[in-house]
Amino acid sequence: MQRIEGLMRRAIQDYSMIEDNDKIAVALSGGKDSITLLYCLKNLQRYFEKKFEIIAISVNPGFNDFDEELLRRTCKDISVELYIVPTNIYKVVFEERKETNPCSLCANLRRGTLNTTAKKLGCNKIALGHNEDDVLETFLMNLIFSGNISTFSPVSYMDRSQMTLIRPLIYVPEKLTKRFVKQNNLEIMPKVCPEDGETSRQYALNLLKQLQINNKQSRANIFGAIKRAKINGWKET
Repeated sequence: MQRIEGLMRRAIQDYSMIEDNDKIAVALSGGKDSITLLYCLKNLQRYFEKKFEIIAISVNPGFNDFDEELLRRTCKDISVELYIVPTNIYKVVFEERKETNPCSLCANLRRGTLNTTAKKLGCNKIALGHNEDDVLETFLMNLIFSGNISTFSPVSYMDRSQMTLIRPLIYVPEKLTKRFVKQNNLEIMPKVCPEDGETSRQYALNLLKQLQINNKQSRANIFGAIKRAKINGWKET
């Protein structure tokens, strides 16, 4: 946890992600990244110079294998209040709309539910579990499939919901979150989306792995380029 918390704290300080009296909703999917984020933010509360509150919100999209009990056990173990929001997202996306490229619509519906719930609960920020790999994969996806040079921002303010999105794990490689849950014997939810392994993100992930084989500095080079170009609020630190 110490290595992850060090990287997380650096990201929080670099981009002023947390201020005094913030009430932060952690978007808890049950995957390794969101569970790692929840544990590390809970621990950070003990000594961070800014005082903040956290809760967990989980949007249940209606997938058959979505395990609400796992989420309840996780939050109970570290004394974090959990709110589970049932939805019919699966039915809308896969049965009614029968989307050929469902990821965008699914993400938008989940995001809307998350934002609305966080606002109702008095939160001013939502913490998302995107890690360093997600930053790089999104950059490659946008470059290859959309023809634009962009990735998500470390901090984003949503005008419509008046909610700020923060991504404290942006400096944390995915391998560290995998190691964290394994070393601490933490339960994580298995992949439940029917599109897993068939998306453009998977293509970008495979490409990133190949680039790393060919050049061990490729990850650092791409990440550095994003910062130097100041893409979407990124900056050199």
